[in-house]
Amino acid sequence: MTELKTKKNDSSVEGFLNSVEQDQKREDSFKILRMMKEITGDEPKMWGDSLIGFGATKYTYSNGKEGDWFQVGFSPRKQNLSLYLWGMYLERQSEEFQQLMARLGKHKLGKGCLYINKLADVDLDVLEELIRVSFGHSSERP
Repeated sequence: MTELKTKKNDSSVEGFLNSVEQDQKREDSFKILRMMKEITGDEPKMWGDSLIGFGATKYTYSNGKEGDWFQVGFSPRKQNLSLYLWGMYLERQSEEFQQLMARLGKHKLGKGCLYINKLADVDLDVLEELIRVSFGHSSERP
C-alpha cells in the first residue's frame, strides 16, 4: 500500500482560508473554524493543501498498517463545505444521530463526510452537536 499523501503540515490555516475566493464560503469557513476549535479545544492544522483538521488519531488499514488522521475537520470545496466527521460514521444507526440529521437542514451525507452549501442552510446548534458527537467517537473509528 502506498503511503498517504495527505499529512499534517505547518502551512497557515488562516492564509489558506483567506485564499477562498467566494466571500460567503470564506466567511462560513471561519465560523466553522471557530466552532471546531471551541468544541475540540485543539488548534487547527493543515492536512495536505486543502484540509483543516483538529486533534489526531491513529487508525488501522485492513492490511494492518497504521496511519494518522485528524479527529474532525473540514474543507471549503468549490461546490460545498465538506465536514469530515469520522466519528459520525460509528453513530449513523443510532436514534440520536438520526434525530440530529432530521433537524440539521439542507445537507448531503457521505460515508464520513457531511456536505453543506452554506451555513445558512443548517441549524448551527445541531451542527455543533454533530461535531461534538463525532469528536467524542473519532478515536473509535474503524
